[in-house]
Amino acid sequence: MASTRKQTQVRLEENVLAAGKAAAAARRLDFNKYVERLIVEDTTGARAAGMAAAQRLIEEHGASLDDLEHQLDAPYTDPQPGAAA
Repeated sequence: MASTRKQTQVRLEENVLAAGKAAAAARRLDFNKYVERLIVEDTTGARAAGMAAAQRLIEEHGASLDDLEHQLDAPYTDPQPGAAA
């Protein structure tokens, strides 16, 4: 069975390529799959829908998330006993 995949070549700045490879590795994807996923998400509207959902979450629950962040950070911002002032 013949593959329907096509091969292409892309020229990227070295720092852009490094950032892309690091992002792919962080997602446990090979670089090709990562690029393919970005293109699919961008061209199908999936990425925009995800960003819109994230924005709604922030708008609706931003204050609660900020409070939670402050509570989680509090143990690290309070002076520790015996620490130099």
